[in-house]
Amino acid sequence: QVQLVESGGGLVQAGGSLRLSCAASGRTFSNLVMGWFRQAPGKEREFVARFHWSGDRSYYADSLKGRFAISTDNAKNTVYLQMNSLKPEDTAVYYCAATDRGGYLWSAAGYPYWGRGTQVTVSS
Repeated sequence: QVQLVESGGGLVQAGGSLRLSCAASGRTFSNLVMGWFRQAPGKEREFVARFHWSGDRSYYADSLKGRFAISTDNAKNTVYLQMNSLKPEDTAVYYCAATDRGGYLWSAAGYPYWGRGTQVTVSS
């Protein structure tokens, strides 16, 4: 089992920045993939970014490249999502997810472990 706890959401004006954190615990992380997803009201949960602890690789949704970036703190088993130049359309609940098994990693269905989510609201 993997436990995930997100933090860092809030209200920000358009053009501002936020950094979300996801702290993982419960097992070793060498083969863990940690993802970020978001879900706006009335919309499906969509892929934002993911990080592979094995190989130290990050992947992003094409539409978010250049504005969002992942960083990590290995000592704290924490993944961060830095969000810059925020837009009102970035408003959503942001979820941290993790998987230790194969699957389609661009989809929420590929992740068995989830945090509770943190609200991000961008005002215009």
